[in-house]
Amino acid sequence: MSKSPIKSPLSEADKEITGNALQATLVDLVDLSLIAKQAHWNVVGANFRSAHLQLDELVTTARQYVDEVAERANAIGVSPNGKAKTVVESSGVPEYPDNWQSVESTVAAIVDILATLIERLRRRIDETDKSDLVTQDLLIEITRALEEAHWMWQAQQA
Repeated sequence: MSKSPIKSPLSEADKEITGNALQATLVDLVDLSLIAKQAHWNVVGANFRSAHLQLDELVTTARQYVDEVAERANAIGVSPNGKAKTVVESSGVPEYPDNWQSVESTVAAIVDILATLIERLRRRIDETDKSDLVTQDLLIEITRALEEAHWMWQAQQA
């Protein structure tokens, strides 16, 4: 079924802008959740336990917002696509290295990944300013949560 069974409260133009912002956010958050779990499994070294637990908190945050973003897309008549192939082809999240990583390299990578994701989210906040304030509000909430996480990860580098 390609035609949406859900009537959108938005005009077609606003639905397209908003749907694109939501889809891009969805794949970035799915990727973040997978990267954070990969890092969780492979972090080693001093302060391992706190980094290990903090990575799980990041996974939980990402997964929570994945669901909220997908449900918002559905609410405006856009079918969300979080399939692995779609995530691989369209995520803007930086690559995370393979194998075990020290706490220091893990923290540095997560700081960079979150900075990129926040920058991308802030652009989408601007893009949805006219198309859909409800979606913009969700993007602001996600950005707030990720900026808080970014601060906490950066504090480990201080």
